[in-house]
Amino acid sequence: MNRLQKTFTSKKTSLITFIMGGDPDLETCWELLKELPHAGADIVELGMPFSDPTADGIAIQKAGQRALAAHTKLKDILKLAKRFRAEHPNTPLILMGYYNPILQYQPENFVRQAKEAGVDGVILVDLPPEEESEIAPLLREQDIAPVRLVAPTTPDERLPYLFEHADGFIYTIAIKGITGAASASAASLQQRVEHLRNFSKLPIAIGFGIRSAAQVRELKDIADGIVVGSALVEVLAQQGVQAALNLVTELAKAAHD
Repeated sequence: MNRLQKTFTSKKTSLITFIMGGDPDLETCWELLKELPHAGADIVELGMPFSDPTADGIAIQKAGQRALAAHTKLKDILKLAKRFRAEHPNTPLILMGYYNPILQYQPENFVRQAKEAGVDGVILVDLPPEEESEIAPLLREQDIAPVRLVAPTTPDERLPYLFEHADGFIYTIAIKGITGAASASAASLQQRVEHLRNFSKLPIAIGFGIRSAAQVRELKDIADGIVVGSALVEVLAQQGVQAALNLVTELAKAAHD
């Protein structure tokens, strides 16, 4: 089994933490990134900053702006990934962002360097399956999982096509809206996750709008993974690295108890 499979198999509910690469600068980001597994994160998502993030709420938008103001480039994110893999050989690492920076970097270069860095999966928010022919075959050749997003508005007839070449896990967007907004009810999410299991055998993670240990505790028996991002980048911005790690420990306790 690969790292993602091992993690989802060994954990009833995996805590997935998102931070923006390069926020507020590369060294501070590294100080947080390297400690996330020690604090309790089971899977780490590292954001690739982009100037026009269509799915992100204000917290992650600001995190991306701080990273770009610090002159963070895609090559820097890949270097962070490589440093992370050297320190944490067993923790899955996902790169998440938008396609334009990868297109400018050239998909072949990105995928090759992501593989060399030990990246396990990629989430490209604005790249539907119909438009992924430049990069999806390259990811599959290198055993990097193309993780699919599924929205509350995604119709059933689209799901088989959407999941046909998905890998790693299914990222279920909890709300009709942007990251960091109010979450959907546990009852509605349970119904949706149970419905999605009819279309895919992959683990299912829930993200967007999950901010607290109480929410994690409420959702942990519904999905295989819980994603927390906006709350974490807000705490980093307002209180620093240690406070962010304290939040991760609190979230992990809620997920694993």
